[in-house]
Amino acid sequence: MGGEQNMSKFIINGGRILNGHVDISGSKNSAVAVIPASLLVEGKCRIENVPDIGDVKILTDVLVNLGAEVEYEDRNTILINCENVNSYIATYDMVKSLRASYYLIGSMLGRFRQAEVPFPGGCDFGYRPIDQHIKGFEALGAQVDLEHGIISAKANKLTGTSIYLDVVSVGATINLMLASVMADGITVIENAAKEPHIVDVANFLNAMGANVRGAGTDVIKIRGVDKLRGGATHSIIPDQIEAGTFMIAGATAGGCVTVRNIIPKHMESLTAKLTEMGIKVEEVEDSLIVNGGSKVLKANIKTLPYPGFPTDLHPQIASLLCMADGTSTITEGIWDTRFQYVEELKRMGANIKVEGRMAVIEGVPGLTGAPTNAMDLRAGAALVIAGLVAKGKTEIRNVCYIDRGYENLEVKLRALGADIKRYRT
Repeated sequence: MGGEQNMSKFIINGGRILNGHVDISGSKNSAVAVIPASLLVEGKCRIENVPDIGDVKILTDVLVNLGAEVEYEDRNTILINCENVNSYIATYDMVKSLRASYYLIGSMLGRFRQAEVPFPGGCDFGYRPIDQHIKGFEALGAQVDLEHGIISAKANKLTGTSIYLDVVSVGATINLMLASVMADGITVIENAAKEPHIVDVANFLNAMGANVRGAGTDVIKIRGVDKLRGGATHSIIPDQIEAGTFMIAGATAGGCVTVRNIIPKHMESLTAKLTEMGIKVEEVEDSLIVNGGSKVLKANIKTLPYPGFPTDLHPQIASLLCMADGTSTITEGIWDTRFQYVEELKRMGANIKVEGRMAVIEGVPGLTGAPTNAMDLRAGAALVIAGLVAKGKTEIRNVCYIDRGYENLEVKLRALGADIKRYRT
């Protein structure tokens, strides 16, 4: 992301009904793990359906700085060759704005038996515990030190073992998969996370010659191999969170929105909750059709690891619940400080109180446009959804956060009938 993009803002004139179809891009959460995983591959790999977003650009720049060859075949297809990478050090300047930087640790440790990576950046949700990552690396035989904001891991050899995660952690599950695919023997990860992008990363590794079984269940078994080979193609799965964002936008702004190029099963927790709220959702092959415009019923939501309700859709559905009839609650089960969107929505007339890890949302007759700031990626998406139905003009600054995870968000919304424009400031 260049400086010009960092200075962007959105202006939304609310009140337009959304109608039409939208094609969902590749998964951000998958791409930011698959791209670091390519460090394990000696040779060229081809990755399709890569979202054209800020985090992907940062990660490919990191790989280039480490000595990789990265070539864009087209906007959403990347050829990566990490054969000549010989550095296991990522600098602070490379990764300072990137939450998923910790996947570089697992990949470098797996390939070089050494890694030096600064603590993760990205959206500020408070302290990001990586104790489960470290516990797993140490169980595989690595020595891990944390000093001056740098995570250093080193191992003479990595040996397969059984690792039980004390908490279900997507990041730790993926990182331990990456570190163990070329370890000696068999690694078993118990109480593993089951998110769709974990399955996607396992499929990528297997396409390159790894032996990973059980991804998508709570027990993953990895039989170590000598090396991963290039030459294979992998296509990133559709973005579950982008799909959910557009489903919620359709439910909030009325009309009929068809969300295409998705895996409907990945959306079941959201579909069930929207149905409970009185929104009609219809499944047709690889699409979900959302009919908004009806009365929105109150609901109680708790975010949980997959297949529960995703934390990454918490702020967006909060915008919808602002329009619901009655009092709703959202209990955050993943991040302690997911509530940075609250004060911004209150500027627009929302009635929200935060009590510990719960947001209590009292439905209001309508929202009013106001100057706002995207405090993080998903909070920014929530403000966009609110702006679509707010009376008057909504200004959203810090669009750089939104660009980290959504490909052409305003372009896709305009195609549905929204009045949203990007301005450079």
